Amino acid sequence: MLNSRPMELRRYETSDQDQVAALWKECGLATAANNPYRDIQRKTANSPELFFVGEEQGQIVASCMAGYDWHRGWIYYLAAAPSLQGKGLNARIMRHAEKALLGSGCPKIGLMVGKINARASVFCSKMGCQSDPGGAEQAFI
Repeated sequence: MLNSRPMELRRYETSDQDQVAALWKECGLATAANNPYRDIQRKTANSPELFFVGEEQGQIVASCMAGYDWHRGWIYYLAAAPSLQGKGLNARIMRHAEKALLGSGCPKIGLMVGKINARASVFCSKMGCQSDPGGAEQAFI
């Protein structure tokens, strides 16, 4: 971590936009199909209360977007700064989003994980996720 103070978890604020977009790019989450600025705009127009960031010393070091369609909750853009990965940041922000979803009455949460993303698969296993029995690239909590 950047200092001895723990990461502060909070809702996304408009002033976080550039730092969040940079984090996603650094983590390989921003692609031609996933324009970070467009996705942030969509999220903040829809359900901004389910968009979280982790901050240390004024720097965004983690993010998590959650969505809920009244059938299942979903986790998107779960990211931690590469230099801080392995320190529990993703787990903390994921649990924060999970708590918010469950508090909204969400009965089941899915996390899309590509088969080629071995690190994400290991993370899901550590978090207690279970693979979709149909073989889809999803983990359900």
